Amino acid sequence: MNDHDNNTRRTLLKGTAGILAAGMFPAIHAQEKVVLRYIGTAVNQDKQIAEKFKADTGIEIQYVALTTDDVTKRAVTAPNSFDLIDTEYFSLKNIVPTGNLKGIDTKRIKNADKITPLFTKGEVAGKKVGDQGTAPKKTIFLEGEKSKVFAKAPTQYMSLIPTVYNADTLGIRPDLIKRPISSWAELLNPEFKGKAAILNIPSIGIMDAAMVVEAMGLYKYPDKGNMTKKEIDLTIKTLIEAKKQGQFRSLWKDFNESVNLMASGEVVIQSMWSPAVTAVRTKGIACTFQPLKEGYRAWASGFGLPATLSGKKLDGAYEFINWFLDGWAGAYLNRQGYYSAVLDTAKAKMEAYEWDYWMGGKPAAQDIKSPHGDLLAKKGEVRDGGSYEARMGGIACWNAVMDENAYMVQKWNEFVAA
Repeated sequence: MNDHDNNTRRTLLKGTAGILAAGMFPAIHAQEKVVLRYIGTAVNQDKQIAEKFKADTGIEIQYVALTTDDVTKRAVTAPNSFDLIDTEYFSLKNIVPTGNLKGIDTKRIKNADKITPLFTKGEVAGKKVGDQGTAPKKTIFLEGEKSKVFAKAPTQYMSLIPTVYNADTLGIRPDLIKRPISSWAELLNPEFKGKAAILNIPSIGIMDAAMVVEAMGLYKYPDKGNMTKKEIDLTIKTLIEAKKQGQFRSLWKDFNESVNLMASGEVVIQSMWSPAVTAVRTKGIACTFQPLKEGYRAWASGFGLPATLSGKKLDGAYEFINWFLDGWAGAYLNRQGYYSAVLDTAKAKMEAYEWDYWMGGKPAAQDIKSPHGDLLAKKGEVRDGGSYEARMGGIACWNAVMDENAYMVQKWNEFVAA
């Protein structure tokens, strides 16, 4: 055997010894280990979702929790700092023109054709729903993978693949109010002076206020999600007058604050999110996510990909999105009172009685529990707002960013300071 062969063999042995010393499999897997940095608000960043995905695929999710505004800022200024973005459809007006998002190729998404038509057509059960504000159908399609503009009609490329969505309304304490509540106008009813609250996130709070202004018969907006300066002035003036008369106990900014205000009984009617109502109920306190005749204010989030993502990370991100639409995550979110993007895969992962309660609007055939085992509804109870069709079919407007956003925020701050 010549020297050359000897050297080759020695190098091979050394290499093999190294692999064996490290334990062969970890060495090989270590090179392939994919970690996806996932930016979003904490709402969907659930430890159990990440653990289940890792168990199923070996891919690790690293959550980075930010405020709604900071998610947008990061997407605009530092697109290399994340591998997956979970953001609201209304934020896309600020992100897509930068070219920092990659159009998601629906040919790589197994259940793309099963995504709810609420997103692709703006329909529930074949009926059009309200599309004031930033309805997802306005921002879900892009002209191509590198497009900086929204497509007017469906295309192969999506800006975001929907994750969760819901229709928001007022939360009430029925035990303390003791009469039916059926209109947004009740938020400013002097009967609840000092016991009402509105959320202090300008772009959402002003839409709740606009629902109230319309319900009171003061004004009808062509688009509550895109007001003129005059319309903003009218809306804020109405809020300031109510505030000066002592209507609001609080302007809340955070989920837990809304729960505590309601659970303590300091507030009996307020802007509220469905899981916050659930949180009050798990304490054994009566709280209703109240359907109102004027309809709901809806919101929707989805997964997006940074334009720079490539190779194994890009494959891993597509794998996560496909996994997310495959049913386990959808069922998990549905059990918290959210709605999932693909209904039939989630249905396959839920018990029939759970589906009937959460989606069918039927009385619970047995006690309903959260994914964490908390009692949410007793046998015989019906979900607030009823069925998926009744609730999502009753949308009046969608969360939005207005053209006059800067002016709106300035006026909103005047209301907060008043």
